[in-house]
Amino acid sequence: MATVELRDIVTEADKAAVLRLERGPGQERYLGSMDSHFEDAIEDAIACPRYWSVHDGDQLVGFVMISDDIPAETLAADDDIVGPYFLWRLLIDRRFQGRGYGAATIDAIVDHVKAKPNAEVLLTSCKAGDGSPQPFYLHYGFTLTGRQMSGEDLLALDLRDR
Repeated sequence: MATVELRDIVTEADKAAVLRLERGPGQERYLGSMDSHFEDAIEDAIACPRYWSVHDGDQLVGFVMISDDIPAETLAADDDIVGPYFLWRLLIDRRFQGRGYGAATIDAIVDHVKAKPNAEVLLTSCKAGDGSPQPFYLHYGFTLTGRQMSGEDLLALDLRDR
């Protein structure tokens, strides 16, 4: 079982290392470029983005970004934002995929979120299709909500029993 550590991205060197992470074959259909993740965090700051580099010891293996405790008044005022906790981006570098790092990263996010107020559900979204991360999320324990968000299926992970 893989274990990971989430580390804040604080220096330009941290950011430069993360920008070198690569998607796996076909994943560009479901996951934007690394640059786009940082741009989205700035553009959609109202969604309370929090991001980390994902490490196994000294080895950088990925990147993750969540919406971290979006205020209820923000959620009520904007139908395009869901939360308060939303798994916004998850990328395990193509060289490290299939080794359990994705699940270990979600485990670390669940631990982070469960220590927060109103931590009942972690949401995420993705499109279904060949190469989609949806089967991974469903296998982890997320369930389809029946709702769509920006053309993607909205999935929920109940944190109350974890």
